[in-house]
Amino acid sequence: MMILPGATVRVKNPLDVYYYRYEGIVQRVSDGKAAVLFEGGNWDKLVSFRLSELELVETTAGRKKAK
Repeated sequence: MMILPGATVRVKNPLDVYYYRYEGIVQRVSDGKAAVLFEGGNWDKLVSFRLSELELVETTAGRKKAK
């Protein structure tokens, strides 16, 4: 699957001690890198990662269908 702006991603690089397993929203993609916005509590942070360090998160899992 392609990582595009608006996608929810998780950092999968275990060597990244600050953001490993964090989830964020892709803001832009260029030159093999993605800018990911992390929001949490009282802070927001925009960090760039190589696309190989990210994995898509299934955002529809666990939702119930409307009756």
